[in-house]
Amino acid sequence: MKTRPFLSALLALSILPAFAEEDGFVPLFDGKTMTGWRNPYEWGQIEVKDGEIHLTGEKKFFVVTEKTYGDFIFEGDIKLPEGQANSGFMFRAHVQPNKVFGYQAEVDGDAKRKWSGGLYDEGRRMWFISPIKGNKESEEAFRARAGDTFKRNDWNTYRITCKGNKLKIEVNGVVTTDVEDATDAAGIIAIQHHGEKGATYKFRNLRIKELK
Repeated sequence: MKTRPFLSALLALSILPAFAEEDGFVPLFDGKTMTGWRNPYEWGQIEVKDGEIHLTGEKKFFVVTEKTYGDFIFEGDIKLPEGQANSGFMFRAHVQPNKVFGYQAEVDGDAKRKWSGGLYDEGRRMWFISPIKGNKESEEAFRARAGDTFKRNDWNTYRITCKGNKLKIEVNGVVTTDVEDATDAAGIIAIQHHGEKGATYKFRNLRIKELK
């Protein structure tokens, strides 16, 4: 009986880091408004419904944060529409009128390709590293580690960690990309509608923890 308080203290200490790791996150989306976000395109519709962001449109567009971020951990949930669909979470990205380019954590609706969680360089190098498009060995290695983690007709949780040149993408708790690249040190976060007419892309639980 005398050892129980001591064991309880040890148990509390052992689980403390797991909770501490989650400290410091702040919401990027308040569930009610698009405060902190903007649409840099002349097209695209945004609706906030039931704590979710719904994007619709007839051409591809991105909705971007007003603030830029350098080193951070970002988390967000996405649900693709049925049928042909593709999306992504942009990070450390750049914005111009009617244009967003840079790093993107791929959200792949193609059940055969299975590249969700890959690193795409929107508007620049495209599939340059994870996987390398056209490199059979690289594509097969990516599918082996990431191909079955994405849930096509359900919500999926993405976690993106940027620290210096290190870029890591996780999908539903599975590390899909873990690479180094020095192209961009900071930029905006963005969510994407791929442009399919009548399709609604849904996002929720967007939050970020800036790293020092």
